[in-house]
Amino acid sequence: MNTSKYIWMNGEMIPWENATVHVMAHALHYGSSVFEGERCYDTPNGRCIFRLSAHTQRLFDSAKLYRYPVPFTPEQISQACCDVIVENDLKNAYIRPLIFLGAGSLGVVPNENVPTDVIIGAFEWGSYLGEEGLTNGIDVCISSWRRTTSASLPILSKAGGHYLNAQLIGGEARRNGFAEGISVTDRGTVSEGSAENLFVVRDGMIYTPPLSAAILNGITRHSVIVLAEDLGYKVIEQEIPRELLYIADELFFTGTAAEVTPVRSVDGIEVGKGTRGPITEALQSAFFGLFDGTTEDKWGWLDPVEKK
Repeated sequence: MNTSKYIWMNGEMIPWENATVHVMAHALHYGSSVFEGERCYDTPNGRCIFRLSAHTQRLFDSAKLYRYPVPFTPEQISQACCDVIVENDLKNAYIRPLIFLGAGSLGVVPNENVPTDVIIGAFEWGSYLGEEGLTNGIDVCISSWRRTTSASLPILSKAGGHYLNAQLIGGEARRNGFAEGISVTDRGTVSEGSAENLFVVRDGMIYTPPLSAAILNGITRHSVIVLAEDLGYKVIEQEIPRELLYIADELFFTGTAAEVTPVRSVDGIEVGKGTRGPITEALQSAFFGLFDGTTEDKWGWLDPVEKK
């Protein structure tokens, strides 16, 4: 991982190496944290964070679902995301806000003695699934691990503890020579990748699993749906049987880290012609065009980085 000079921690900008946490922090023992992943892009109009307000809102929604008190306002967190970009003199960067329970009690259920800590880090980070994968696509597999459902955890919360399931899905895939794994629900229908939403193209139609398929309500996912509809494609949110992935014309992942990454094979079976398909390429162009100025930001998604 690349590092930077400063991390915003509980309202102060401190050196990266000084951002430490006590070993008895509640989050370390029980996974009691919520977080976001955001990207800053160097656009023709200056540095902008993609959909900053939406990410901040989801961060607070995640904390609310777990009843974690947040000692800052959404406005303060959004401003801190901008500040950490400025202080580190970054242009294209990944931003990681994290709310977690600190040291104070080791009871599984946190009490009033457990403080809430907040950090925001930012650093340079390329495509999560590889730059080559953006053009040529990646090879994936269906995981043997099922996706955790809302019957057990509030899946709409982007919580640290949930990503143990993601580690199993992604780790299994990588150990078996694949770039990523795709999980299924307890009903056997398609859910998502270990840390990405999934889209399927078949006969010119675009399909994606609904929220009821135990997916995270991805901000990039929503953006791609809007962009697709703006280009004239129809997007259908519905449950997807596993076997449709093998006979799809195109597949692609979306996510803040993954951006828009095509899938060229599933379980060794080529998707379409085994290359990035035309609809995926069109959506990539529209998405990345937001950051080089070739796609008009009709939706006000690019939040300028401004330090106060």
